[in-house]
Amino acid sequence: MGVARYPRLMLDRIHIRDLLVNAIIGINPDERVTKQDVLVNATLYFDTRAAGASDDMAESINYSTITKALKSHIETSEPGLVEKLVADLARVCFETDGRIEEVRITAEKPGAVTFTRSVGVTIHRTRAEVMGS
Repeated sequence: MGVARYPRLMLDRIHIRDLLVNAIIGINPDERVTKQDVLVNATLYFDTRAAGASDDMAESINYSTITKALKSHIETSEPGLVEKLVADLARVCFETDGRIEEVRITAEKPGAVTFTRSVGVTIHRTRAEVMGS
């Protein structure tokens, strides 16, 4: 069953908000040994019409499965740059569920820079950009 394509503004969105994971991330020597908080927000663009009509979980995206995959990657990848982390997390989303058409991922490091609450990076990627299909 193929996914119906329609304009980006019409794509439905599933949100994962405020996933907080303690992980190694950063380029400074102390960041390579001391875990710090990483806050992730993800928007998954997916046609929810079939799930909405059927009320069948098999027609939807399992938020728990995606969240666990994101958390596992954050805990184990130990990237230097937040830019690398968000690029990897986009790929994790697409690999975890083949029906996700686009993702918007934000990763932040709360308190990493003096005088800020948080610093981070947001990307928006399509499946074709990341997976080449």
